[in-house]
Amino acid sequence: MSAQNYVFGKVTTEDDVELSLVNVLNMKTEERASTNSDGQFMIRASAGDELRFTKPGYDRISKIIQSENFTKPLNIALQRIPAEIETVEIKYRPTGNLREDVKHFGDRGKVKVLKDEVADYVSRKSSAEVLMPRSGEFVQPVGPGFSVGKVKDRWDDIDFMQFLIENVDDSFFTEELKLTKPEIQPFIYYVFTNFERTNIIKYGTVGPADVARFMDAALREIGNYRNNVHPTARKRR
Repeated sequence: MSAQNYVFGKVTTEDDVELSLVNVLNMKTEERASTNSDGQFMIRASAGDELRFTKPGYDRISKIIQSENFTKPLNIALQRIPAEIETVEIKYRPTGNLREDVKHFGDRGKVKVLKDEVADYVSRKSSAEVLMPRSGEFVQPVGPGFSVGKVKDRWDDIDFMQFLIENVDDSFFTEELKLTKPEIQPFIYYVFTNFERTNIIKYGTVGPADVARFMDAALREIGNYRNNVHPTARKRR
């Protein structure tokens, strides 16, 4: 049986929009995972395993895992399934006589009467008494207002992970933590589960204090990583 490692990456739409709640299934082990709000996922797999990515409204994609997928992100793009438009059957066939044909199209009978009555009601001006707020009723202040929207983060976890790999000396991971090269990225992702990084992701900046915080967290978590996530790593101690 081949050794399992972690595969991590991101799922987006064909327009590069992050997709959350995408189901990720290892077809061999039946282990499941799902993408977070940024479209990121992490799941155990071995070389040769098939990962299947599914989400309602999108085409299903399968990916056979290669050894290279353990050392760099696996990016998947799902395509939306085109919506089918219901066919409308036109029973009346035009004769070419405009005066006659127009009678068979548009709103007729009770539907037309109802629409005419609603249009007439909407066009009337309401009296001042009707528009006045009731006693104790909240009145929305009149002003220019403001817009509220989601501020797009400059980074995601993969960007932060890449920064750490490039800026933290390899000896910290391989000598002090006793990790192999393929284990470094999954271990960093493991540390992220309990590591506060909101501002780092939001602004895309990392200071010396942030790096020191990560290294302290890594030293605390290495034991749990060996015992709970990757028990085979204990043999290399």
